[in-house]
Amino acid sequence: MNWDWDKLQQRRTRPFGGGGGGGRDSGSGGGPSFPDFSADLKRFKNFKFPAWWLFALIGILWAASGLYIVEPAEIGVVQRFGAYDRQTQPGLHYHLPFPIENVQVPKVTQVRRVEVGFRTIGHTASQQYRQVPEESLMLTGDENIVDVQFIVQYMIKDAVHYLFNVFEPDQTVKNAAEAAMREVVGYNKIDSVLTTDKLDIQNHTRDLMQKILDIYNSGIHVQAVQLQDVHPPKEVIEAFKDVASAREDKSRFINESEAYKNDILPKARGQAAVLVNQASAYKEQTIRRAKGEADRFLSVLKEYNKAKDVTRNRLYLDTMERVLANPDMDKIIISDEALTKAVPYLPLNTIRRGAAGAGKKGGE
Repeated sequence: MNWDWDKLQQRRTRPFGGGGGGGRDSGSGGGPSFPDFSADLKRFKNFKFPAWWLFALIGILWAASGLYIVEPAEIGVVQRFGAYDRQTQPGLHYHLPFPIENVQVPKVTQVRRVEVGFRTIGHTASQQYRQVPEESLMLTGDENIVDVQFIVQYMIKDAVHYLFNVFEPDQTVKNAAEAAMREVVGYNKIDSVLTTDKLDIQNHTRDLMQKILDIYNSGIHVQAVQLQDVHPPKEVIEAFKDVASAREDKSRFINESEAYKNDILPKARGQAAVLVNQASAYKEQTIRRAKGEADRFLSVLKEYNKAKDVTRNRLYLDTMERVLANPDMDKIIISDEALTKAVPYLPLNTIRRGAAGAGKKGGE
């Protein structure tokens, strides 16, 4: 089909939907018609935004940049032209936009940590430690070298002083901690540093650090100083281990002797107390028996003086009754006539028993 290019060009220049036929060209050929956007493009190119719209939009965005939020663990410190102006509590606040004012929000409830004498390398799952000898080697009061590794925990107690009075707070805390620990270790002997006085050293170092930081007006509160590892230098550590083992043996022997002493002394005291009590009881018994015998003798003497013959006969009869009534005593009764003989009594039974015993001994 041959196109009439002149007629087609005329149709393109007509407005969309122009002419009859419901938007189609009524001319010959029945070709499609296309919308003409040239006029709209010309109007859009010639349109110009007012300049104040742009400045108004920029002003709104600049003013909105002053909105900020302070979290519950933070405190806002607003600076005006770089100088401290005010503090803001947790919540939504507004400050004049930059460069008039800006805000810093340090975390005042966060416990910060500084390592002295070592550095932690790696994550929590696979932590490794690197020693820093220039920080950890210290001199004790008895001129021995000791390797001290410890950490310091601190918090912000004054955000303004913390931000404006101290440059590099962590480094400042580390320097103060190192100086305080060297001074405290220098007042102690190596034995106390390695064994018994670690808690006192931690507390004294913390107090001395706080004094130093307060002099700087650092706004820092030292929470704790914790010794991680205290040992002699590597070159002499074996010798120190031998000394420590000897001290442990000494302590063990002392404890064993104290235990033996504590066991034997109460027994000896108990036995001594038993003997003393027995002697006291025997003393009281003897004294009371003697006193009773004396009283009885005096009472008998008194009755004897009243009736000597009767009392003498009564004593005789009582004695004979006691002797004759004793079943363990052999009794031999001899008449008066037998007493007149040359040998009134010959104890044959006793002589026979004595002879038999002598013969048995000789046979052995």
